Amino acid sequence: MSATLARPSGSGVAKRLGRVDWLLLGAVLALLVLGTLLVWSATSARLIRLGGDPTFFLSKQLVNVTIGLVLMVVVTAVDHRWLRLLTPLVYVASLVGLGLVLAMGSTINGSRSWIVVGGMSIQPAEFAKVAVIVTMALWVAERAEGAWRQQLGWSDLIGLLSIAAVPCALILLQPDLGTMLVLLLSTFGVIAIAGASRGWLLALPVAGLAAVFVAVQQGMLKAYQLDRFLAFIDPTLDPRGAGYNVAQARIAIGNGQLTGQGLFAGSQTRSGFVPEQHTDFIFTVAGEELGFIGGALLILLLAVVVWRALSIAVHAQDLFGRVAAAGIACWFGIQGFWNIGMCLNIMPVTGVPLPFVSYGGSSLFAVMIAVGLLQNIHLRAVPGWATSVRR
Repeated sequence: MSATLARPSGSGVAKRLGRVDWLLLGAVLALLVLGTLLVWSATSARLIRLGGDPTFFLSKQLVNVTIGLVLMVVVTAVDHRWLRLLTPLVYVASLVGLGLVLAMGSTINGSRSWIVVGGMSIQPAEFAKVAVIVTMALWVAERAEGAWRQQLGWSDLIGLLSIAAVPCALILLQPDLGTMLVLLLSTFGVIAIAGASRGWLLALPVAGLAAVFVAVQQGMLKAYQLDRFLAFIDPTLDPRGAGYNVAQARIAIGNGQLTGQGLFAGSQTRSGFVPEQHTDFIFTVAGEELGFIGGALLILLLAVVVWRALSIAVHAQDLFGRVAAAGIACWFGIQGFWNIGMCLNIMPVTGVPLPFVSYGGSSLFAVMIAVGLLQNIHLRAVPGWATSVRR
């Protein structure tokens, strides 16, 4: 069932607005509002203790949200043909950005992942997720010549893996293990959706596990990254070190019980016991202050976004749109599950933000660009859209 509202009679702009996927937009806006409040709650008490402005991070996040909404609108309005033409340039730009990070990036929390431009920190790895997904979608669409292929050939598979391999390697060199894993899993989702055989789908995870084993044996992972995986297996091994984040996160979420302790009233949050609570562990604020009900609502909103992305993929009129929308659904679903999972200790801590909710510009800009692309694909699947644009 489509979430598109009935077309109103009136101006061309009104008709186009009527074709927007309002369920997708509504869920995204609700997540943005909820995330902004959670960021404010997670940071205000600490800033007050330090004698700073308690609304500092709130103000910055509001700017990020505004920029993100503008990017979404721009991508939504761009002609679909231009999106395909610009895709190779976007991919190359993402590689340049990842290369610049390694050459002149700033190191934060042990990872050289940011470039500081005009006082703003930019994380190219976040934009690489969009670039890889749309480039793989373009590859599949061009190779299939506008029609679904029944099954990907080995040359197609090599091409798709090559598209993802270069950014993944550059991200691993930073090192940003969390982003690389999200990108790899999203790539696997795109390959599965695009029509890879069962044999390939079984072989790829085996090859991935072998690569992880080699990386560990060759010392390619940092000591703190290995400690995080060990803490995931047994948090009691280092409760004051690698296991501290997970332990405090579980305490905070447990404190919330059914209805929560109230917004801006969480004991763990106000005391600052949970590290990186406004970014990677933002879900703990929802769990503690809004309780099980608030946390479930947040998960439901994310699920609606993923559902609408999959629905848009099903109804897309071209292969590029289908694969791109499905890839975005994989990205949002995987990253959301991983972030919430590490707060609940069902996934290793790797430092990935919660889409639409965590504080930060680059992550928010990337997901809003992706939402704009979803709306763009959706609009062009509605009969009569192309005619209304030409008028």
